[in-house]
Formats: sequence, C-alpha cells, structure tokens
Amino acid sequence: MAQGDRVAVTTRSGGAPAGALDVTCDVTDPTAVEAAFATIEAELGPVEVLVANAGVTADTLILRMSEEDWSSVIDTNLTGTFRLAKRAAKGMLRLRRGRIILISSVVGLLGSPGQVNYAASKAGLVGLARSLARELGSRSITTNVVAPGFVDTDMTAVLSEEQKAAIRTQVPLGRYADPAEVASAVTWLASDGAAYVTGAVIPVDGGLGMGH
Repeated sequence: MAQGDRVAVTTRSGGAPAGALDVTCDVTDPTAVEAAFATIEAELGPVEVLVANAGVTADTLILRMSEEDWSSVIDTNLTGTFRLAKRAAKGMLRLRRGRIILISSVVGLLGSPGQVNYAASKAGLVGLARSLARELGSRSITTNVVAPGFVDTDMTAVLSEEQKAAIRTQVPLGRYADPAEVASAVTWLASDGAAYVTGAVIPVDGGLGMGH
C-alpha cells in the first residue's frame, strides 16, 4: 500500500491491515480460492502480483509423524500455493504481465529435524516457482521465491528464551529478522527494478543458509 498498490489480504479468519481489502479464504479449499479471486477482481481489478504466504507447521520426528501431520502441512503450504498460482496465472496470462512471489523458508533448503513435512513443502515451492518461471516467462510473468530464516513473528514467539538464544548463535548476523525486512524483498521482486529476475530464490536469513 505504501507503494500505491491496491492490496487484498486473505486469511482463514479475517482481519486484514487497515487500508487493505479483507478477504476470507482457506487455501486448502479450491472453491474458497476461486471465490476469493472473484471478490478481489470485482473490487480491485485483475491480480497483477500474487504473494503466496500461507503456512502451517505440525512438527514431530518422522517415526511419530501421522498421515494427517504430513498431509495437512503439504496441502496448505504446497498444494494451497499451487491453487493460488494457478488461479493468478489465469488472469496474468490475459494481461501479459504479472509477478508471482512464493514465500518458502531456509528450512526448505537446509532441512530441520522434526520438520520433514514442513521442509518438504517449502522445498517444493522452489520447484514449483522455477517451473512456472519457464512456463510463464514468455508472457512477462516472473515467478520467484523468498526464503526467510528466523523471523520475529507469532510462530517464533512460542519458543523459549533458551531456544531463541540457541538459534541466534547459528545466524551470522546474530538476530532474528524483522517482518519488514522480508517484506522489503517481496516489494523489490514486485517492482519494476526486478523485471529481469525470475526463477530466483532470495534468502532473507541473516546468512543462516548461505551457499544455498
């Protein structure tokens, strides 16, 4: 919104930031995804930039991981993103322009014990994005991935101080990211300055995953 964009924010329970169009959507439901796009297109016009950021966790070691632990994470993080990208691409192909930005994780590149479901889903986004980059590039549609490290959010707030301190020792910059720092990478990928960037994985991880 600060760049002058008209922004819609989808959540399962509602509650978009002030100034954004508040749209309820569960990405695990194809009908809900279609309805959300219909609402957004009616209110704001064609979707020119998609930022796919839905993500859940169900952490446990693989021998204890249930089928539901696996399928629920994959369906939200990977299949849900497929649904969003497919529907967004439909309109972008008509426009002959667009930006698709998928939010992955350093865990998708490094792996993490107790997170085989989450890591697999986030790694899958890289293959999804790079395939879309090849499919859609001739229509001036770019597809890229942002891979954050540990970010100061509600998801990390549940960690103990000891856990947080241990994580910081692994990060060369020695701190968590601020959400605005991840948003800055997304904003750049959506800008004119990134028009020739596609199929890229942009790490915002304080150096944690360097080399990947």
